[in-house]
Amino acid sequence: MIAPTVGRTLVITAVICLSAILALFFFSPSFPSSDASVSSSLSGRAEIWSVRRIVEWRPCDWWMKGRPAALPEKSNGYLRIDCYGGLNQMRRDFCDGVGIGRLLNATLVLPKSEVAAYWNESNGFGDIFDVNYFIEQMKSFIHVVKELPLELSSKEPFRVNCSKRKGSFDYIESVLPSLLLHRYISIAPAMSQRRDRYPQYAKSALCQACYTALRLTEPLKKKGSELLRAIPKPFLSLHLRFEPDMVAYSQCQYLGLSPASARAIDAARGDRKPWMGEQARTWRRRGKCPLTPNETALVLQSLSIPTNTTIYLAAGDDLMELGGLTAVYHRVFTMSALMRRSDYASMRGNTKAALDYYVSVHSDAYMATYFGNMDKMVAAMRALRGAHQTLFLSRRDFAVLALQGLSRKSLMDALWKAHRDRFATGFGSALPECFCEFKL
Repeated sequence: MIAPTVGRTLVITAVICLSAILALFFFSPSFPSSDASVSSSLSGRAEIWSVRRIVEWRPCDWWMKGRPAALPEKSNGYLRIDCYGGLNQMRRDFCDGVGIGRLLNATLVLPKSEVAAYWNESNGFGDIFDVNYFIEQMKSFIHVVKELPLELSSKEPFRVNCSKRKGSFDYIESVLPSLLLHRYISIAPAMSQRRDRYPQYAKSALCQACYTALRLTEPLKKKGSELLRAIPKPFLSLHLRFEPDMVAYSQCQYLGLSPASARAIDAARGDRKPWMGEQARTWRRRGKCPLTPNETALVLQSLSIPTNTTIYLAAGDDLMELGGLTAVYHRVFTMSALMRRSDYASMRGNTKAALDYYVSVHSDAYMATYFGNMDKMVAAMRALRGAHQTLFLSRRDFAVLALQGLSRKSLMDALWKAHRDRFATGFGSALPECFCEFKL
């Protein structure tokens, strides 16, 4: 997709040593932005996408080609899935809930679009996803209704706490009795659940819901298509996570940030104090510290991503220190810059997240500095489409290598090797519950 970069300015030895010392001392390996050329040692090295893949993840045949198990004629009751957080976290929980609903032989109740509290925002399920399409695609996998029967319509569901549930037998033994007793229950799926323990018919329902049945509404798809057309091709979609709340949550320290960024992080920290001393070094070596835009630019150069690459930033409005990326990669586009100001201002957070997801799934290549809910879903959908130019940048490898005090050239060579192996093996390309490994 993108041609290899050639040439590089010489780096003064004193600067290399100073950078290494600062990285070791301050636990924050942020490197100065280079110019548009890359190390001459990289000349002749093709970009990361040219590496021959050893493994690809594709939808498992038992899900895509197998016939779903017959649904029992009588349902055990009605189930509502309570979802919290951002759009992609809610989508994950909802997909998990579909699998649980099939496991319990429950009828899934979809929320009304105007019920804002369900999605913790003013966007309802029907504002983001095509409800009729979802019901049609799921009819062989689980019973789904828009409305409760009259005798239950005025009742609130009985809330079942699933925070400590693990695996299918816990749901059957602990949740099913409540469903049979109350006939209408709500749950928030436990993050610690073991989907691999689900029987195949429940896993099939989850996979069908997540990767086939949940599609955006036509208005949102239209907006996504318009945004996609506005981005110069070919392009790399980059999910860069360096927002104040992300940094505050990580409890990492960064030196050399602008006063505005430092204030924003301090305001978001609350009681989360940054780690200090050896704890800070250990935390960073474990890959817990978000990559800065400056560090991200260095990793991209290490992977021979040309500096004239068109990059779409699939991120929110709160990114800090973006100049560290744009000083090296000059063709960086954001949603706010590509859309009419009035259209962008009228959109809510979940709508923006849905458009970033849509663009990322359809991008020529996708990279992320984090392995969060959006990243997992985008990677899986790209694998479903046969788009395998997907890579998660390793915060752990970056930290471990940078803290060794390597010179810039040695660091870039080491980063190339680490990410070459990740790309060749398809690391993180899809969730194993629904996708199977195919050796090439």
